[in-house]
Amino acid sequence: MMSTVKSSSTSSAPRYTIADAPLTWRHWWIAVVASLGQMIGTMVATVAGVIIPLMALTSTYAHMSSLVQGLIGAADLIGIMVGSMVFGRLSDRYGYLPFFRFCPALVLVASLVAVFVPNVWVLIISLFVVGFGIGGEYSLDSDYTSELMPARYQLLMLGIVKSGAAFGNILGAGISFLLVAGWSNPANWPQLMWTIAVVAAIMLLSRIYFFESPKWLLCHGKKTKAVIALHRFLGSSVGFSAAELNPQPQQSAAGQSVQSPSRLGFFSFCRRYWDKVVLSGIPWSCEGLGVYGIGVFIPILVMALGIEHQSASATAIAGVASSVKTTMWISCIILPGFLIGVWLASHRVREVRLQSVCFWACAASLLILLFSYHLKWPVWISLISFMAFELFLNIGPHLVTYLLPPRIYPVEVRGQGTGIAAAIGKAGAVAGVFLVPLLLKAGGGVLVLAFSAVIMAIGAIVTGIYGRRVEKLSDTKI
Repeated sequence: MMSTVKSSSTSSAPRYTIADAPLTWRHWWIAVVASLGQMIGTMVATVAGVIIPLMALTSTYAHMSSLVQGLIGAADLIGIMVGSMVFGRLSDRYGYLPFFRFCPALVLVASLVAVFVPNVWVLIISLFVVGFGIGGEYSLDSDYTSELMPARYQLLMLGIVKSGAAFGNILGAGISFLLVAGWSNPANWPQLMWTIAVVAAIMLLSRIYFFESPKWLLCHGKKTKAVIALHRFLGSSVGFSAAELNPQPQQSAAGQSVQSPSRLGFFSFCRRYWDKVVLSGIPWSCEGLGVYGIGVFIPILVMALGIEHQSASATAIAGVASSVKTTMWISCIILPGFLIGVWLASHRVREVRLQSVCFWACAASLLILLFSYHLKWPVWISLISFMAFELFLNIGPHLVTYLLPPRIYPVEVRGQGTGIAAAIGKAGAVAGVFLVPLLLKAGGGVLVLAFSAVIMAIGAIVTGIYGRRVEKLSDTKI
């Protein structure tokens, strides 16, 4: 018989706890709403990657420097890096719901500014603000999902939420291709930001009927409100367990109460949870190079590696459209990657092992792509190698770096821990976005591919070493 406590808002004790509740449409609704944040995050990166070559075709920005290109590609990532830390800490202190609503509103306003004020510096600032809002999404959507899903379905639902990123890649590339293919004037590039504005508006509307995190309320001593919020999310048949309603206070070895971890500063937090910070952050940073450093510049890399298909007489804007079309096909492999990864993780394949093996597979795929380009192998080998890189990146690192933080951090610091992990991840992505144009200029596609393969290998090594350390410190098998 499960241990539950009778709710003050119901006449009978709930039949299930959160952990053992059956999966219902309510859980799916939470997952869909949370996944929109992941979707818009990759949409922004994809759209920015299309905007850069379009701007370069205009007379105003024909001589745009590598630094400015890097700023356009990195602006939203810098915003995510800052926003994930800021909103992660604020949400631990003030609650999830206010920021869960504020973030899409911020993204909506910033994207509309970029549409109506077509200037490169306004675009960079707008993309930073968009990223700042998405940073809150990266912290909060995993927190909501991990706290409200039944234990046996938690990994599956977290994976499904993260797979929203695949839809973002495909949707961003698909809509961009449809728009650019019909244009004769590259100066229309600001119109691409409408795609971000529309998704942000949908996100905001979906969160009007949403509630505060029940476990956050419980952690802050608001038991009645926590029960009400839980019932609004999952129905009156689901309640808290006795242990959740009456947790034992933490004690130090000397018998004194331990300082609340949610009050720890950044450096104190990192010292206290060093192994977890490294495991959840450094591989995310390495993965960020692949998802964003390469992902943002896929249209440009496709042209640099000669993978796109176009006639010799094609116009410059038609060349961009062709590279975006190839990008769309490459992006289509991302969703199967996520689905395979979710299936493997939900069938008891350890996340750490999955991430490490797939990092090595990513490195191998990039090396094959490098040799294919350098030795002039057939284009289909290059295309398959590029798609294999994206496939393994999303089976393992891109999925697992999202799954780990909410699993290895306790609920009282989950927002801050997830936020720090996302910030470190986006620091790697920012570095990648700045480096890829410089590497392309210095050594072409060969240098980009060689550098990226080394970073993937580093991700595998760090995952293997610190994954074992964290498992020894935790009861959770990862």
